[in-house]
Amino acid sequence: MRNPYDVLGVAKGASEADIKKAYRKLAKDFHPDRNKNDVKAKDRFAEANSAYEILGDAEKRKQFDRGEIDAEGKPRATGFEGFGGGGFGGGRGGNFDFEGMARARQGGMGGGMGEDIFSHIFGEAFRAGGAGPGGQRGTPKGEDVAAELSVTLEQVASEEKLRLYLPTGREVDVVIPRGVVDGQTIRLRGLGQSAGPRGEPGDALLTIRIRPHPRFTVDGSDLRTTVDVPLEDAVLGGTIRVPTLTGAVEMKIPSMTSSGRTFRLRGKGLPRKDGNAGDLFATTAIVLPEGEDAALMEFARARRGAKAA
Repeated sequence: MRNPYDVLGVAKGASEADIKKAYRKLAKDFHPDRNKNDVKAKDRFAEANSAYEILGDAEKRKQFDRGEIDAEGKPRATGFEGFGGGGFGGGRGGNFDFEGMARARQGGMGGGMGEDIFSHIFGEAFRAGGAGPGGQRGTPKGEDVAAELSVTLEQVASEEKLRLYLPTGREVDVVIPRGVVDGQTIRLRGLGQSAGPRGEPGDALLTIRIRPHPRFTVDGSDLRTTVDVPLEDAVLGGTIRVPTLTGAVEMKIPSMTSSGRTFRLRGKGLPRKDGNAGDLFATTAIVLPEGEDAALMEFARARRGAKAA
């Protein structure tokens, strides 16, 4: 796995917005639906998603920058300082005498002691010959599978748990993660095809599709909507009801509010990864009374006449 910054093509100091923008471009360019006959595109798509899993999560990004996890999100080895200064000839800073350990494995240090240490460090795969001459390198892994999950904005806002049916026939419950964007692919580790009793199962690559909403449009973690304002409230000021994903709220508007004026309702947007929420931007649209209003018509005529005079 390459460095996730290199995969997304961003600098180490890139902002969250730049990282998301770079990811969305790559996901769009290399999505399997658009590149059905391009095997390399599938690999680039999976690579971009793996990189975004690291850099799109503030905590994982810090861990990677500190060297605590690798590009796959796995904890990094911290070196073998415990062997330094003697015994096996290793200096401090993670240097390790593999030749000495190999000699010990052949009986030079107590008939198998070295092998036990190697097994402790590298796991039973080493004892079984996974790294030895003629041994099989690595553990076989099953194929990844692709799936899509269609969600509503309300489900994204409430971080709802949904039942997902995978191509493998398995049913799993998925909690919609904070900060998810339309078209984002999430890796569900170990939920792909089986590789047999000795192998490691593949992963499920779940693409999130956010359905269009009749009232709201999505702008990152923010939402935008249009609200009707009666003429008298627009002229005199008043309180109007604004729909949100969690129910309508009241909003005060000042007198002489024109159509097209936008108001911000903080925290009424979509959840973000940092635990906060985006905002809702409500744009006014003045609504005239239904039918003919004699008083209003007379007022308008008088006002027009006064301007013409």
